[in-house]
Amino acid sequence: MTINVYERYYAAEAEFNGVPRHAALVMLVADSDAGNIKYEAAVTFFPHNDEEDFAVSYDAYLSKTLYEAKGRRSKKREQAFMETFESEIDQLAETIGGKVLWDQPLQEERRG
Repeated sequence: MTINVYERYYAAEAEFNGVPRHAALVMLVADSDAGNIKYEAAVTFFPHNDEEDFAVSYDAYLSKTLYEAKGRRSKKREQAFMETFESEIDQLAETIGGKVLWDQPLQEERRG
């Protein structure tokens, strides 16, 4: 079972495959299967050409495994991941020359 523990849309700056990207969806993803749990920090940059354009393209999707072991979801562990989440996403974004504009959220956060 895969669940987005946290997700939020932000204004962003990036170019990927020759297409300017003006927004990003950032996520903390938990994936549990057969007694194992894996957490990933992920970001996908998408065009967002106008205020209504939330068509997320997954060609500029970047992720990093933060934790993988036997066990199940832990609220305490998830809180610890959230404390370093922005810096993890910033490191991923830098790999394509992108930047998430953390002070410009486009929607309210969602937690699962």
